[in-house]
Amino acid sequence: MPVSPSPRQRCLAILLLHTKAQLAEAEPLYRRALTIDKASYGPAHPVVAIRLINLAQLLQATNRWGEAEPLMRRALAIQEKSYGPEHPEVAIEYTNLATVLHDMNRCDEAELILHRALAINKTNFGHEHPKVALVLNNLALLLRDTNRRGEAEPLMRQALAIDKKRFGPEHPNVARDLSNLADLLTDTKRWDEAEPLIRRALSIDNAIFGPEHPNVARDLNNLALLLQNTGRKGEAELLLRRALTINETSLGPEHPTVAVILNNLAGLLTMKFAKHVCSLSLYGRGSG
Repeated sequence: MPVSPSPRQRCLAILLLHTKAQLAEAEPLYRRALTIDKASYGPAHPVVAIRLINLAQLLQATNRWGEAEPLMRRALAIQEKSYGPEHPEVAIEYTNLATVLHDMNRCDEAELILHRALAINKTNFGHEHPKVALVLNNLALLLRDTNRRGEAEPLMRQALAIDKKRFGPEHPNVARDLSNLADLLTDTKRWDEAEPLIRRALSIDNAIFGPEHPNVARDLNNLALLLQNTGRKGEAELLLRRALTINETSLGPEHPTVAVILNNLAGLLTMKFAKHVCSLSLYGRGSG
């Protein structure tokens, strides 16, 4: 049986997907590879499943979820038939499918699938493995997005503990876990707890990826929202503008992540303007 792509190959694919300018070039290449492998191996081969997932993730990255879902379901069916329903490859495909369903707001379906992936990974790897941490994180994000933050927090903390133990405190997975947990704490107004976690995630991502990476922009955006909520709007504005520049350069000006930061920056500027108008009104009243 052929093996899945190596971690390096997966990282290269992710970097490609993060660059909008290359998306149009990447899609026909993925489709051509899929056509070649179908002809070479047949339509139900594990190599074909990998090609299906590559194409589906590109479609997902461009918000074409309706096109991505059937490709992921086909890949899942191939892997189940090839390896059996309890194989780690099947858990990977469940996790991929759940992310698309989450994006489509089909959260009940996504949650069931994530629990299935989690059970498979725990059976194969034990409870303290990074693959378990990954699914815990995805499940926690889904719970957070469905207003079940009390259920989400212990899963995030468990994922963070697993990744710290396995990789050490300076790893990108740890930064991801810190960022997710800090975001949850910010949502629940626990800003004193959240701020050091966000700053730590920012430091790790900056050291590993460099200051122009989308992960750094994510951390800057999260830190800016916290600063805004704790009355430090001048600092928050600088960070949001920096995050916007990074993402416009790396992802392109029309990317949904850019829209999120634009909205956050606009909201901050609106608040500052409203406060200024209120101050002028009070000044006028006081000098009348």
